[in-house]
Amino acid sequence: MRQPLFVTAIAATAITLIAAANAPEPSAAIKAAVAASTRTPANTVRDQYRHPAETLSFFGVKPTDTIVEIWPGGGWYTEILAPFTKGKGSYWAASPWPDGNKNIANRQAADAGTYGHVKLAAFPWAEGQPKVPDGTADVVLTFRNVHNWRMGYQRADKADYSAEAFAQMFAMLKPGGTLGIVDHRLPEGASDERERNSGYIKVSTIRRLAQAAGFEFVGASEVNANPKDTADWPKGVWTLPPSLSQKEVDRDRYIAIGESDRMTLRFRKPR
Repeated sequence: MRQPLFVTAIAATAITLIAAANAPEPSAAIKAAVAASTRTPANTVRDQYRHPAETLSFFGVKPTDTIVEIWPGGGWYTEILAPFTKGKGSYWAASPWPDGNKNIANRQAADAGTYGHVKLAAFPWAEGQPKVPDGTADVVLTFRNVHNWRMGYQRADKADYSAEAFAQMFAMLKPGGTLGIVDHRLPEGASDERERNSGYIKVSTIRRLAQAAGFEFVGASEVNANPKDTADWPKGVWTLPPSLSQKEVDRDRYIAIGESDRMTLRFRKPR
């Protein structure tokens, strides 16, 4: 049935407002997870750059959700999402199989009370590997990883596999589910080739990949923006903290700039 024009207009306006908005006030559950005593002190210091409470609030996560984190790496967000979902929802850590999940497995062995419920899966998934079942996730999150897929990281031939990655994320989500992405932002006027070697990626590229996989764009937040980052550093994004790849060269300058300028994008799988 065709919707009346005024209903369509209201829906379009709502999406525009979300796109222009910053994150809403974090829920008590999100605040409690960010304040968890089990978090590593070295990780909490970086909250000033990563704004976890505001970021998760923008993505609309709830403790009863089934949440998949793609490539949690060292487990920075795992330290928040594991206690957030414990006893209420589900949390999957999905990484290159099998070595990509070693850090999370080590956490489970050391602290089963906090991490014992975390489920491990492969991503990108290949035949014979454990996967997040299709149509089961309420939320899929990935932090600073799309540029890796674009660069062919973890692939011997360095081929871009970002389209495959988006297709697999789409498959694991329930209809109406949320895809939340944070990544290092490359200015739109920069050469596309810089996405292959700088660690930065354009907003337009991520939106194109998401929409080609079937996602609808919901909105963007500037909660992780850093206007001091010009994204033209000698060693790409790794010039800035925390990598500081230039070591002592201009170290104070890069520390003063802080971590990278980041996009924060929310998409939805259509119902």
